[in-house]
Formats: sequence, structure tokens, C-alpha cells
Amino acid sequence: MSLFETFLQLNSFPIKKACNDLNWIQNLSKNEFLEWQKNKLWENTKYHYQHNKFYRKKIGAIFPNCWTDIPVLTKADFQAPIKKLISDEFKIKDLYIANTSGSSGHPFFYAKDKYSHAFTWALIKHRYSLHGIELNSKQARFYGIPLDRMGFLKETLKDKILNRTRFPVFDLSDKVLYKFYQKFKNHKFDYVYGYTNSLVLFARFLLKKKLDIKKRCPTLKVCITTAELCAEEDRNLLESAFQVPVANEYGASETGIIAFEFSRGEWLLSEENTFVEIVDHDHKPLANGKAGEILVTSFLNKAMPIIRYQIGDLGAIEKPDIQNTFHRKLKGLSGRTNDTIVLPSGKISPGLTFYYVSRSILEASGILKEFIIKQEKINKFTFEVVTERDLTIQEKNEIKSKMDIYLEPGLDLEIKRVAEIDRPPSGKIKHFYSLLSNE
Repeated sequence: MSLFETFLQLNSFPIKKACNDLNWIQNLSKNEFLEWQKNKLWENTKYHYQHNKFYRKKIGAIFPNCWTDIPVLTKADFQAPIKKLISDEFKIKDLYIANTSGSSGHPFFYAKDKYSHAFTWALIKHRYSLHGIELNSKQARFYGIPLDRMGFLKETLKDKILNRTRFPVFDLSDKVLYKFYQKFKNHKFDYVYGYTNSLVLFARFLLKKKLDIKKRCPTLKVCITTAELCAEEDRNLLESAFQVPVANEYGASETGIIAFEFSRGEWLLSEENTFVEIVDHDHKPLANGKAGEILVTSFLNKAMPIIRYQIGDLGAIEKPDIQNTFHRKLKGLSGRTNDTIVLPSGKISPGLTFYYVSRSILEASGILKEFIIKQEKINKFTFEVVTERDLTIQEKNEIKSKMDIYLEPGLDLEIKRVAEIDRPPSGKIKHFYSLLSNE
């Protein structure tokens, strides 16, 4: 096992069992798998109805017999104290607890039981193996990192255990990007992983400066993009700069990988771990190939009911083209993009930087329901928040202080408390909007 798998096993996350179970599931015939999937779907839903007060209240007195009568859960449903969301057979200390990035403007805490979390990693291990990499393969990670002491130390430890070198994306100016490039000479990276937006900025820099990163780091095998949509133009740019194939990862922290690209344009759904539905605005199922809202149901997570969960993205499903393959494919994914922050100093950062700004009040007060940030001018940002009460002067100062740390000092920040966030016709919101092109 890799160091990370050993770490999981020693901390009571049964990764060995999860890997063995995944292998067993993948060796079922198509009919056997569909029967297993159906049983797991109802088994986990009934479990939560029996053992989770929050979910029982959501369904009501009578448990439905038809799957489409099961209520749809949204991110807003989970914006409650974590103790009220977990099933009564679990204690918080025995669960994996984390919070979402809030990239859709709806931050919340979530829980996974230890087997479910281990299975998430078993599936990641399998999908990565399709591209010739393992959990202990050397990763160049273009990602954010908390700057508070405990958060920073925690992520640094995880990087060490997972054999990752982190390239913080809060500053993506040319000077910093050149330092990133230099690091590729001293590390034998197997793959690059990170926010699409940040990787594209780095790729543009490499091409503009005519820097051959594959020559500097010939061990590179693949570039994995996550968190934001990777358009075809972005893929071509990344492949040109890194000279390796690009694989898109689609998922969410609370669900794990929902789909993973195993060959160009072919997104394999995580059918061993989740059930994915496509529905219209009234939550009625759509036929294969029709685009609509994505709902995700976890087969295995007994800690918290991720059941018919509306993740906030749009997509379509197509049937497998091989008769004996049970995996369906995701196609036409849309609704997950982020703009780039351009600052007066010339510094460039991804929109996801605001996750690290917002989490300070999310974790400190628990009052934040929704938020979006708009960059109206080069030095002017408007933070629209939906909160249970007005922010205190101290909380506003804390947000301003975090912006000084993660972005740069001297920015003009206006915080507006609003009753609701205006949404575009698609219903999908981003957490950051750049209006600079509209000036």
C-alpha cells in the first residue's frame, strides 16, 4: 500500500476492504450490477429514514414506494449544524467531517462514515490507474491552501503523506509562474492536478515564454483538471503546454468523484459509488441524452443522507455503447466555471480564492447562507451575502483582513446583506463574477 493508504488504514478508514469491495463490484455482470445498485439505492435511503431525524422529517410520515417520489435535497437543506444532519448511530468523533468550498455560493459542513470515505479513495485510486498513476505518484498540485496556522499545517501534512508539491494559486503573476516552472526541474512529477483556471493561466505563460516543461520534467504523464469546466480550447492549450493528455475530474467534496474522463471526451460515471439522475426544473426524470439538473445519490454514506442531492450543475447522460458495460457516461456538463481576479498590482488569482476568504466567517459564525463576489472595478469588490443576521463590524474587518492576506492590501470592499442572490436563467450561480470587461 501507499503511505496514504497505510495512513487511512491506521486511522480506521478500511481502505483494504474498500478496494476489495470495489474490485468485487466491478466484476459483476451487467444484470448483477444493476440489481446490486437497485438494492443499495433503497437500502441506504431506508436506513436514513429509520436512523436520521433530519431526513425522516424531510420525507414525512409515509415512506414513498416510487423512487421519483423521494424528495430532492439541495445545498440549502444542509446548511444546518452538523449534529442535526448525521444519523443517530454515529458520533461526530467517529466520522470524516469537512466543509464544502462554497464555489456555488452555498457553503456547508458534511459528514461521511469511515467506510464511505475509504471507498471514495478506492474509486479515485482505480480511476487514476486508468491514466497510469497511483495514489503515491508525485503530484504537482495547483490549488489553494488555508493560511491560518492549523489549516496550513493540516494541508501541508496531507501533501507530505500524498506525495504532493503544492503550487498555491493565490498569486499567478508571471514572476510567480516562473518560479513554479523552475520547480519542475527538481521534482520528478508524474502528473499535474489543479483548478482548470489556474492551470490554463500557467499553460499560457509557458507557451508565451516558450518554456518546454516536458523537457524539464520528462516524467509527466497526465494533467488532471478539477473544480471548473475545462473547455475544448482550454484542453488544447493545456495539452500544447504540458505535452501530455488532459483528464477532467468532475465531483464535489461531499460526494467524491461523480465522473472521470478515461479517454478524450468520455466521462465515466462513478456508478460503483453513486447513482446519477438528470431531471427537469420540476425534478421529473429526463430521457437519456437530454440535458437537465444533476441529482446524486450516495449508495454507501450512512452518516449523512446524500440522496437525490441537487448538486447545482447541468448535464446529460448517455447509455454505455458496450452491451456488457454497466457504466453510463456523463456528457454536456455545464454550469461550473469561474472568472479570474485581476488586481491593481498586476497579480492574478482564480475566483476560488474567495473560498479562503469566506471560510473565515463560515467557520467562525455559522451564519453565512449564500454569497457572491463581484469585481466591479480593478480595485472594487462587492460581497453580496445572505446571512441570518447583520455582520458585525468585527466580522466585516475580518473579511477585509483576509482579502489583504489572500489577495493584496488596499482593495475597496463593499459588503451588502441581501435577501436573496439574483440568478441567471439557468438557475446556476458562480461565487465570483468579474465585471471588468463590462466597464
